[in-house]
Amino acid sequence: MFDTEYDVIVVGAGHAGSEAAASAANLGCSTLLITMNLQNIAQMSCNPAMGGIAKGQIVREIDALGGYSGIVSDRTAIQFKMLNKSKGPAMWSPRVQSDRMRFAEEWRLLLEQTPNLDFYQEMVSGLLVENGEIKGVQTSLGIEIKAKTVVLTNGTFLNGLIHIGEKQFGGGRAGEKAATGITEQLIDFGFDAGRMKTGTPPRVDGRSLDYSKMIEQPGDDNPEKFCYTDATKPLTKQRSCHMTYTSLEVHDLLREGFDRSPMFNGRIKSIGPRYCPSIEDKINRFADKERHQLFVEPEGWNTVEVYVNGFSTSLPEDVQFKALKSVVGFENVKFFRPGYAIEYDYFPPTQLTHTLETKLISGLFFAGQINGTTGYEEAASQGLMAGINAALKVKEKESFILKRSEAYIGVLIDDLITKGTEEPYRMFTSRAEYRTLLRQDNADFRLTPKSHEIGLASDERMKRMEEKEKKASAFVQFFKDTSVTPEEANPVLEEKKTSPINQSRKLFKLFSRPQITLDDIKHFEKVSTYIEENHLDKEVLEQTEIQVKYSGYIEKEKNNADKLNRLEDVKIPKNFDYTKLKSLSFEAREKMSKIKPATVSQASRISGVSPSDISVLLVYMGR
Repeated sequence: MFDTEYDVIVVGAGHAGSEAAASAANLGCSTLLITMNLQNIAQMSCNPAMGGIAKGQIVREIDALGGYSGIVSDRTAIQFKMLNKSKGPAMWSPRVQSDRMRFAEEWRLLLEQTPNLDFYQEMVSGLLVENGEIKGVQTSLGIEIKAKTVVLTNGTFLNGLIHIGEKQFGGGRAGEKAATGITEQLIDFGFDAGRMKTGTPPRVDGRSLDYSKMIEQPGDDNPEKFCYTDATKPLTKQRSCHMTYTSLEVHDLLREGFDRSPMFNGRIKSIGPRYCPSIEDKINRFADKERHQLFVEPEGWNTVEVYVNGFSTSLPEDVQFKALKSVVGFENVKFFRPGYAIEYDYFPPTQLTHTLETKLISGLFFAGQINGTTGYEEAASQGLMAGINAALKVKEKESFILKRSEAYIGVLIDDLITKGTEEPYRMFTSRAEYRTLLRQDNADFRLTPKSHEIGLASDERMKRMEEKEKKASAFVQFFKDTSVTPEEANPVLEEKKTSPINQSRKLFKLFSRPQITLDDIKHFEKVSTYIEENHLDKEVLEQTEIQVKYSGYIEKEKNNADKLNRLEDVKIPKNFDYTKLKSLSFEAREKMSKIKPATVSQASRISGVSPSDISVLLVYMGR
């Protein structure tokens, strides 16, 4: 049935598995994507959205590297928002609301059009391993399929257990069975395993809601997109989301079911995502809060199914229903399905190298929730990197690793394998010490050349990036070289209530002023003429504005990154007294005193030691 040996087998077709299969196949490797249900490729198991704070940066990085998540997100978006626009560009985070059914369909169609990629529907129940090397997989029907490398992206399916109140049953997702066999085998090979939990809210019938009582949340007036190429177009029409709130009455109704909650009666023992708590967890932890936000998100263009973001729960279904009926706008609510919690196996990621290959079995890679992460974007980025490195291993080429100063993906993987995680890991901008460099707008400048070099990003993508970079650099230089007289400048400066000039000044200086925007600077004839003659598009203009306005911050951060990269091996004296450094956090003092790291590099990787703690250490050591 399977005569050939594959270069790469990917087990699981969620976000991690889909990106892994695409990247391996696009690098020219014969690839097999094997999953329990081919109808659910890249299923959005939880919320119907991609991107968000720090996650949007990851999607843009995946796109810049030549992955598919950005393309699929754009093509199936029903709303676009750039979050944090009132803050600096390091914090801008794109997010789309997606059409759930179209998202999975688009992923499947893209994968089916990818050369070198085969599909097979069945459960993988075991791995074929000889002398510490992966040799393939075995399915539940006893079929052996040979491979040079295997990527496991099992999501929440490994011994998955679903909880709704007192009821519990095996499953990897609502209506789908759990996967068994792999965990036990890996433990026999010497791997450590753990349990984690995540949850999801009820899905309801949008026809039963009264939106007039809620606050409308429309998309951006001028929507952008994730993909850097012309493969997608920005939205021309959008669907609104809505916002409402819980109340003390809702909280009291939920509390009535706490004694039947698996969260509180001890049936769920594993740890859930701290930053995406269940509604019962929220009202328990934040007992002083009278209300919590609920975001009412449509699941697509045409479906009436609605996702109740903020109401994740594993309470009994009758308690969920009663409490949700007391929410403003939900008085006549009809359920499509109740919310539930799911427990599943994961493997602490300290058992991996930076390529996401396991240390114990050569050729075996882990990506996604199996590594203890939460979120589509975090999973997809790991899948992409695992697929790339599995392919490069087959081709006997140098592995592909991104540094913390090069990508959020680099931060994510470094955090996982050096610090590990005991709760579902979610990416935040605060986790990245170089976030001014790792903006969503420049992911193509940072990553497309690296991806093109290994053969993943296309020539067309590379050419487009070079053209954009060339135009933006030339425009920045134009501002540095071009002067304006007081007569030209002062009317604009006075209108913006910023100091007039009394002699000619370079445009770069004026544009750097916080009060002066790109629209203001376009009032100068020299600028508008340059834009027109050079056919500069919105992306180039935005890139130029950021490079001019934040040049000082960007330069400073580049220097910091260079310094820390150079100081990877700075030795720490054996009996160094950390208690002297009062600027260190208490946790850092305690952990470094106990572990006694030999180098700053090692210290930076200790869980609980933050980038600012390392800066304090370097300053004290005269670096």
